[in-house]
Amino acid sequence: MKMIHDFTKCKNIYIICGHTDMRKGIDGLATLIQDSFELDPYSEAIFLFCGRRKDRYKCLYFDGDGFAMLYKRLDNGKLQWPRNENEVRRLTQQQLRWLLEGLAIHQPKAIQKSKKGVF
Repeated sequence: MKMIHDFTKCKNIYIICGHTDMRKGIDGLATLIQDSFELDPYSEAIFLFCGRRKDRYKCLYFDGDGFAMLYKRLDNGKLQWPRNENEVRRLTQQQLRWLLEGLAIHQPKAIQKSKKGVF
């Protein structure tokens, strides 16, 4: 079994924007990934989903021999989940940390990585 317990090692992080029916289980979420967004649920990626209340999310991951699903409900606070319906975005590890800490995935005052300059 090669299950990733530390998602900081995962290079592909996808957030399903808008709200998802949180009653969906593994099969329903995998079908959504495949049919609506044309992504491979079996790829080495984590997929994040959020409901209308923005106080809970699900994470789906295929670990090589089966799917793992994490479901978390926040006791205090809400997520700043992007609400652009029918959109999927790829996140960086930094954006994932911001999101799960209750911040927006775009922090305009954060220092951005610079591109290679010409001298």
